[in-house]
Amino acid sequence: MQTELYNKLHKGNSLTDVQLYVKEVIKERGFADQSVQENMLMLIEETGELAKAIRKNTGGMSVDEERICKYDTVENEAADIFIVLLSICNKLNVNLYEAFMEKEKINIGRNWTINKEEKE
Repeated sequence: MQTELYNKLHKGNSLTDVQLYVKEVIKERGFADQSVQENMLMLIEETGELAKAIRKNTGGMSVDEERICKYDTVENEAADIFIVLLSICNKLNVNLYEAFMEKEKINIGRNWTINKEEKE
């Protein structure tokens, strides 16, 4: 069933389509009964894994050489975060696309500046 769902995905899918896909595969994988709190902990864990993947690919940063092979790619870890975020949104009945659009309406009206300290 997961393969059938996956095969229906294509580059033209909307964010809402992908969110619905995640809802279905989460059921198929047996994670539908996880609480929002459990998903939130997973999101934090996946965020840490993304940080490790970034460190692995960034020169000059310390990395546990014995465990470096267990660090996944930045792309895979970013995808894991996306999947878990969509799962949380599904549990809370949040359409991420609609939420994004509404938030951007607010952000557009803000005055964005970067604080720069003057160096003398």
